[in-house]
Amino acid sequence: MDETVPAVALEGVAKRFGHLTALRGVDLEVREGSSLTLFGPNGAGKSTLLRLIATLGKPTSGKVLIRGADTRLEPERVRSSIGLISHQTLLYEDLTAAENLIFYGRLYGLHDLEVRVQSSLKAVGLEGREDDRVRRFSRGMKQRLAIARSTLHDPAILLLDEPFTGLDASARTLLSDLLMGLREAGRTVVMVTHDLLRGLTLSDRFVILNRGRVTHQGDSSGLTPDEFEGIYASAIRN
Repeated sequence: MDETVPAVALEGVAKRFGHLTALRGVDLEVREGSSLTLFGPNGAGKSTLLRLIATLGKPTSGKVLIRGADTRLEPERVRSSIGLISHQTLLYEDLTAAENLIFYGRLYGLHDLEVRVQSSLKAVGLEGREDDRVRRFSRGMKQRLAIARSTLHDPAILLLDEPFTGLDASARTLLSDLLMGLREAGRTVVMVTHDLLRGLTLSDRFVILNRGRVTHQGDSSGLTPDEFEGIYASAIRN
């Protein structure tokens, strides 16, 4: 992969739903191998932006490029590079944990499924539960399995929409450690969260959205929580 080509690039992206404008001319670049956190109040456009990157929607105007490929023109090509963890786990409740991962593995055309499934379950602390049906899992366990689902195909870009919601303390720690490991392995991570401290800690850069516009962006390193809280408050004031 050409390192001069951003992993994710938005060029003048706007998104409207009827009379509602969710995004207003957003320009954004995420470098290959970097970690970006999107902050902002409810209704700022964060989840809409993430859905456009994930090819779950199309911009009303502007371009979304994933590793140089236009999501409008080549959605199937870019999806193989993306893993998504969202509010919805996208799991089948009547299937077992292993059956869910096998199903998604086949969609991605993976061949070494048995090894991948066991490795993914172990990574999220669900080893020994592969034959349990998902409907018996707690919310936290389902979210752990959703993490395994989203990383099964070893995506270059991981997208996370409020990934810590519904997780207990041990699961939050596990996810934080997983994200740290992905950063160290050179994966690109884009995360939406209301957790200012955790989002700042797990990112190289941050972007603050308000009313569909980027109101502030910068490097996360070197910022104290108090400094960032001041920046955030100022960025969403108007």
